[in-house]
Amino acid sequence: MNDIDPKALFRLSVLGPLVSREKLGRGELQQLVRQLASQEYAIPGSRRRHIGEKTWQAWYYAWRREGIAGLADKPRADTGRSKLPEPVQAAVLSAKRENPRRSIRQIRLLLEAAGVVPRDTLSRCAMHRLLQAHGLSRIAGPTVVPDEKRSFVAEHAGSIWYGDVMHGPTLSLGGRRMKTYLVSLMDDASRLIAHGAFCLAETALDIEGVLKQALLKRGIPRMIVVDNGAAYRASTLQAICARLSIRLVYCRPYAPEGKGKLERWHRTLRDQFLAELDISHIRDLADLNARLWAWVEQVYHRNTHSALGNQTPLARYQQDLPRIRLLGSLAAQLDELFLHRVARHVRRDGTVSFQGKRFEVPYELTGRTVLLVVDPHTATVRRVESESGQPLGAATELDAVANLTRRRRKPLPEPASGEPAAPGPNLIELVHQRHYAPES
Repeated sequence: MNDIDPKALFRLSVLGPLVSREKLGRGELQQLVRQLASQEYAIPGSRRRHIGEKTWQAWYYAWRREGIAGLADKPRADTGRSKLPEPVQAAVLSAKRENPRRSIRQIRLLLEAAGVVPRDTLSRCAMHRLLQAHGLSRIAGPTVVPDEKRSFVAEHAGSIWYGDVMHGPTLSLGGRRMKTYLVSLMDDASRLIAHGAFCLAETALDIEGVLKQALLKRGIPRMIVVDNGAAYRASTLQAICARLSIRLVYCRPYAPEGKGKLERWHRTLRDQFLAELDISHIRDLADLNARLWAWVEQVYHRNTHSALGNQTPLARYQQDLPRIRLLGSLAAQLDELFLHRVARHVRRDGTVSFQGKRFEVPYELTGRTVLLVVDPHTATVRRVESESGQPLGAATELDAVANLTRRRRKPLPEPASGEPAAPGPNLIELVHQRHYAPES
């Protein structure tokens, strides 16, 4: 018996909700296909996690026509044959053999310049298949020698953390379908998850929130390796790391192998946590994160890893506790380190705006540009600073009703000498004394 194509087996397994039904009612196919397309899958031989609705329909009808054989990949009918004219084939092969470092684009430009083919008529795919059939598709020469890559591991826990974001499940929250994102920080030496949390976005603010909890739980790493996404390039995140003497290192674009251990963690989480997760019990994001943290601390951290010499991540991390940089006295200042500063212009009534609310600041700041010091995680305003970081006073939320009975005055300038100013002449009193004051 011939072996069944593994891809066909995978396609049949995910088609279960469709093929297990003897009959589909009107509109049911489209509804089921839409539901299946919104989920994530571990697709063999691919890094993609989603399957489009048209692909689901094509697989379903192929299974209806041919059974499981219809789900296997079909070989191309023109395999091994080229549709290019013989003279063009000979010119392409000759150009490649003459200079193996020539790319398909360079060969096409050469043949167009030589008048072998008209401009923009030579198919790149046809050229690639022709070169591949003759074993010439790979560019040779020193320019394509791959970069040397070596497996490594940090010598001590707390030396290197990796940060990344993974797409999580879609939840129904408040009557709306909302996508979640898992933000994680992993220790290189121990594979321990310093902290991770599902968020409703993948912004710098979400990443900073996870970093703050990781620091409280696991100390201060010496280096954090992240990708080149805009969220990781945020100036606020860079400033936090600079204040804590953490090196923030960015992976090269299109080089995910730089964080291979974190990619392996994502696969473990998909296979063991998301595959087992019962979304019917999830009412909000807090429910989802509570289950994540329970699984991480009680299951993942306590299972042995062959890469750790059959130690658990928790035991490997605890082995290096004396070397971990603990927060110590910085713990009391941690909230301060994560505050944001936003520039605002003080209005004529002595107020500034932040996230749709108005705040009163010292009235003498009217007309100036100041920095509001805010806690971005609670959307609260702490105080006002100058652009150089000097404290300028408090910022309190505007109470317009109370202001009805309270008059605010701009303070008078103090005398230059620092002594109380003597009262000057008063015109009214002078006129009164001269013309109407009773004679003594």
